[in-house]
Amino acid sequence: MKDVAVLVVDDNPDHLELTVMALGECCDPGRIVTAQDGVEALDYLLGRGSHAGRDTRQQPRLIILDMKLIRLNGVEVLRAIRADPRTATIPVIMHSSSIEKADIAACYASGANSYVRKATDFDELRRKMRQVHDFWLTVNERFRPSGV
Repeated sequence: MKDVAVLVVDDNPDHLELTVMALGECCDPGRIVTAQDGVEALDYLLGRGSHAGRDTRQQPRLIILDMKLIRLNGVEVLRAIRADPRTATIPVIMHSSSIEKADIAACYASGANSYVRKATDFDELRRKMRQVHDFWLTVNERFRPSGV
């Protein structure tokens, strides 16, 4: 089974593709998994639905989570991630175009590790994803709970 470095969650197919392309410049694209909404993301993380039977001891090292998702919004997904011991310590970067202080506050109050505003062009996206990758996957020491 491949070691998944990043789970990218975005319901906009263009944003999802561009984010994966930008990350793929600094991370093996084979180590990037995607989900197109919050329910699919939780199914992957918690090994249910179409991901039933997935070994949930193998979790991504980082989650990049859009805040405004269909079916289940990003803050609700974040709360579910933090509530489950299998996923509670995975760094979660909220990725949104919102500049509303209330949105940013809700993300941090729900356990976000970082809030990154969506880029306005691909060069900016590449730069931001490089910085996210470099810090969270190469500089930061990840926490591994006992037994995991």
